[in-house]
Order: sequence, then structure tokens, then C-alpha cells
Amino acid sequence: MLALAQAFAKTRPSRTVRFLAFTNEEPPFFQSHHMGSRVYAQQSHERGEKIVLMLSLETIGYYSDEPRSQSYPFPFSFFYPSTANFIAFVSNMENAPWVKQLLMAFRRHAQFPSEGGALWEWIPGVAWSDHWSFWKEGYPAVMVTDTAPNRYPHYHTSADTPDKVDFSRMARVVSGLQQVIDGFAGGSR
Repeated sequence: MLALAQAFAKTRPSRTVRFLAFTNEEPPFFQSHHMGSRVYAQQSHERGEKIVLMLSLETIGYYSDEPRSQSYPFPFSFFYPSTANFIAFVSNMENAPWVKQLLMAFRRHAQFPSEGGALWEWIPGVAWSDHWSFWKEGYPAVMVTDTAPNRYPHYHTSADTPDKVDFSRMARVVSGLQQVIDGFAGGSR
């Protein structure tokens, strides 16, 4: 997020682009009124702000080329890759058009494996980040993720250390996202 904010600090897109880091995303605040993104989304709604799209960057740095390094809740392993070398665009069913548009734009700009899913919110992982808060206020929101606990064996453990981040692949994802955001924000001037 910081790299994207730095890149956009030098531009003037026709749409407003905000980069925010929210507090209290984890339990005991998760999916409560104390979650930082929930407070922000509610206040945005109360002010009548028009949020065209919220992108939630949720764990985008772990990749593996090992066979069967990716898992899913049943029955998604029948439809999605078993190798954890891709980035995913995930949202609820209501935001299916956004998932499709973002995925297509990312694939145009990035030479990086990518998948997309507009799924039911009750499926484990689909609503597990700050994008959920924006759904609750009627704003479109999509999570960009490496799928966290579905591939990363050190998720939420003391072994979750910076040496596990694949900075090269993460940089490729961020570069692709920069182009996607620039396109949806109306291009740089």
C-alpha cells in the first residue's frame, strides 16, 4: 500500500484515490463496530461520500511453486489451481462485475498468474478483511489476496516473519495493481 501511495503521490488522477491503513481488523474487533474500516465506512456513508470502489490489500506476499501448496474450502479445489503462485481478486456475489473488470485489467497489465471469485459471503475467507466493512455500507469492495490461511503455513503464528515474503513477486503484483488503479482512477495527468 505504501508503494502504491508513493507512486500516486506524483500523479493527479481525475478521481480521488485514498490510501488507508485500518486498525482493529483482527479479533476481538473483527466484524464489529470497533473495526477501523467499519468506523470509516460508516462515517463515509453518513457524509454521503461516493466511493466507486474499495480495494482491500490482504496478505499479498506469499507464493509457492510447490504442487498442492494451495488449499480451499470445499468444493473450490475443483475449480481453482492447486499451486499457490497466483494473486486472487475476491468479493461477494453482488460485486461480480467488479471482480471480472479488475481481473481483466490486471491480466492486461501484469504478467502474473491471477484468479478471481465472486462468492457467497458465508464461505470461509471471503469476508475476512476490511472490504467487508464497505459491503455493510453498500459500497463495492474487492479483496486482493494471496489467500492467506489457504496457502501460508505460518499465518498468525510466531513464524510469520519478513523472510517469508516473496518481495519480487509482491512487487510484480503491486506494479500490476498500480496500472489497474490508474486506469480506474481516470489516468494520471
